[in-house]
Amino acid sequence: MEIDIKSAHGLIPAIIQDSETKNVLMLGYMNEESLQKTIETQKVTFFSRSKQRLWTKGEESGNFLNLVSIKNDCDGDTLLIQAKPVGPTCHTGADTCWQEENKENYGFISHLENTIKIRRENADSEKSYVASLFEKGINKIAQKVGEEAVEVVIEAKDDNDDLFLSESADLLFHYLILLQAKGFQLNDVVDVLKKRQK
Repeated sequence: MEIDIKSAHGLIPAIIQDSETKNVLMLGYMNEESLQKTIETQKVTFFSRSKQRLWTKGEESGNFLNLVSIKNDCDGDTLLIQAKPVGPTCHTGADTCWQEENKENYGFISHLENTIKIRRENADSEKSYVASLFEKGINKIAQKVGEEAVEVVIEAKDDNDDLFLSESADLLFHYLILLQAKGFQLNDVVDVLKKRQK
C-alpha cells in the first residue's frame, strides 16, 4: 500500500466506514506506527493529536472498530478504513460522530418506507391510499400483495417490459406496506437473508 505519510507532516486522515451499512462513522488521523498497529492487531488505532500518543478506538470503552479493509485514495494521502464497530463509535454514545443512527439505508426504498410510516401514522384514509389500506386491515393488505404477485407472474410471461416493471413496482410497494403492517421493515428481511448466506 503506497501511503505518503511523510509529505502529510506525518499524519494522514483516516475515514472510518461501517463495512456493512456503509455509513461513515468517524474521522481520525494516523501515522505510520498507528497504521502498522491497526494492521497487526486488527483493531483501528489512531494517533491522537490531543493526547500525543497512539490511541486504539475502544481501549477504554470497549467499543472497538474491528478492521475489515484499508484502501488509500488516488493521491495516496487519505485512508478509507472499513470496520465492524463494537457498540457506538462516538464518545457521546451516538452510533456515529455525526450523531446519526448506524443502520442500513437503501436510498429511495428507505425513503419510501418512511413515507409509508408517515401516511400510516397520519391515518387520513380519505386522502391517502396507504392509510386506507392500513384502515382495512392485514387481510386486505395481504390480499393486495397476492394480487400484485399474480400480476407480476402474468407479465413475466409476456414481452412487455414496461408492464412487467410497473407490476413489479406495485408488488414491492405493497410488500413494504405488508411488512410495516406486521411490524417489520426491509432491514429485517435482509437480516434473514444474511444469515442464510454461506
